[in-house]
Amino acid sequence: MSGDLKEQPNIFYTKVAPLLTAECLLQEGKVKSLYRMADEPEKVYIHFHDKVTAGNGRRVDFPEGKGKVCCLISALLFDMLESRGIRTHYLDTQGLDTLLCKKLEIVPVEVIVRNITAGSIVRQTTLEEGTILNPPLVEYFLKDDAKDDPLLTPDRVALMGIDPEPMKDAALKINNHFQILFAQLNIDIVDFKLEFGYDFNGNLCLGDELSPDNMRLWMKGTKERFDKDLFRKDEGDIVGAYTYILEEMRKFV
Repeated sequence: MSGDLKEQPNIFYTKVAPLLTAECLLQEGKVKSLYRMADEPEKVYIHFHDKVTAGNGRRVDFPEGKGKVCCLISALLFDMLESRGIRTHYLDTQGLDTLLCKKLEIVPVEVIVRNITAGSIVRQTTLEEGTILNPPLVEYFLKDDAKDDPLLTPDRVALMGIDPEPMKDAALKINNHFQILFAQLNIDIVDFKLEFGYDFNGNLCLGDELSPDNMRLWMKGTKERFDKDLFRKDEGDIVGAYTYILEEMRKFV
């Protein structure tokens, strides 16, 4: 597994990074910052930090190169989905660690797609880790760290004034594309988190990021991890694992 980003200059985009100033900062997240474009209010910059958290920010580390690799994986996956008819917020990549995106009004619901059991579904049910789910399971969680992102039923989502069906339909289509891509990498996509929002024209778009920070990736057969569980479980180098995924993806995307 190659983990040194400095030895992989050919895997990066080379567009000049934007000037991100404090007065343009809209939101500071756990591992990303959101900046407005002064002259185009319908667009934003998403800047990725060399930072990783777990337990809703209760555990933190600052691995060098992580922001760059998460940004570039996100760009590749967003671009692939756009080419397959999935509407996303992605517009372009700026520098190595910043995305140019459409500004969205974010839906306060996180959508999780599960193909194989792991994580909270194992802790909260009688299912054993590694159980294949066919069809895939789509779940909804309230996007609220202060409440520890509780699980929502579809009826509860509807009571919040949000129709869950368009998000579910999009999530299952995205899952189909991800299954095809990662199978070529000999990787199982165990589960992944999606966030949606509405752009200035009222279109539902996929937002946030798409990286091993918000998905579980296991090598087929061995179940070797290539995702943030390496940090959660203190099992290895996430930048090296993420870089391996990026290098393999670039062979097929």
